[in-house]
Amino acid sequence: MFNVQCLISKISGHQSFSIGAIYKRILGAISPLKRCTELAEVGARGMFSGGKKPKDVRNLKAGNFLLTIQKYRRTYALLLVSSVLFLSCKENPSEKKVIQESTIKAVEVIDTVPKEKIVSKKTFRTFENLADTTFVRLADFSDGFAYDLRYATENNFLKEKVYDCAECYTRVKTVKALLAANANFKKEGVRIKFYDCYRPNSVQYKMWAIVPNPQYVANPKKGSIHNKGGAVDITLETLEGQELDMGTDFDFFGKRAYHDNFDLPQEILDNRKLLKETMEKHGFWSTRTEWWHYNLSGAAKDKIANFKWKCD
Repeated sequence: MFNVQCLISKISGHQSFSIGAIYKRILGAISPLKRCTELAEVGARGMFSGGKKPKDVRNLKAGNFLLTIQKYRRTYALLLVSSVLFLSCKENPSEKKVIQESTIKAVEVIDTVPKEKIVSKKTFRTFENLADTTFVRLADFSDGFAYDLRYATENNFLKEKVYDCAECYTRVKTVKALLAANANFKKEGVRIKFYDCYRPNSVQYKMWAIVPNPQYVANPKKGSIHNKGGAVDITLETLEGQELDMGTDFDFFGKRAYHDNFDLPQEILDNRKLLKETMEKHGFWSTRTEWWHYNLSGAAKDKIANFKWKCD
């Protein structure tokens, strides 16, 4: 549909107008001497008022041609108005394209609004119906620990991967004590990071073959408390994952790793003190030569185990 206001504005050049004035302007623009052939052809196609068809202008004599044009000039004027209306006020393709592009962009903006993700809360096992001596996987009870299980890699004193996969298994009573200790550590802005947990007795034999010194490695015939599910090798890291400086790496066999070596920077001494005092508070005891090793009280009485955990 066309817009009359639009047409008249285009013709008159301003919003305030007179229909009569515009009509006169159009009539004045149609001179019988201008574009006679085009107007005659229009009249010949039946474009007239009053329902009367004009004579074929091609058969008119020259003298009558101008009279015919004058007679039907009002009709031609109306046709011109209609043509201008149609051509001038129909939808502008470029404007339509802009509108469409704007609409598409608007939809794109709406579609890119991030939707709230629904994160399912992880559920953990409970200790219900579990005996304290049952071996369990620590990760099934909490995700608040960190792990760097060295014997599942070659980054250890054996220089060999002796675990098929990195898992921390231990007995239920040990897990309970570790959870309590870790909750205490988190209040200080740190958490427990594991180097080793339960260790199969077969691996103990491999260690003894390399370091047959009971000051560092337990005799596999008697068994390590690791083999009984009551010992852990640990350090501390911040909640952002930065390890605290303990003075040596894990499995460093030397005096610098001793608990009674106080010839160390104060920061290292403070870190070891935090680790030792908190673990002792929750039922663990340490060995003099290894700052990372902690045994659960009473675990030495448990039986030696040699099972291997399943790997996915």
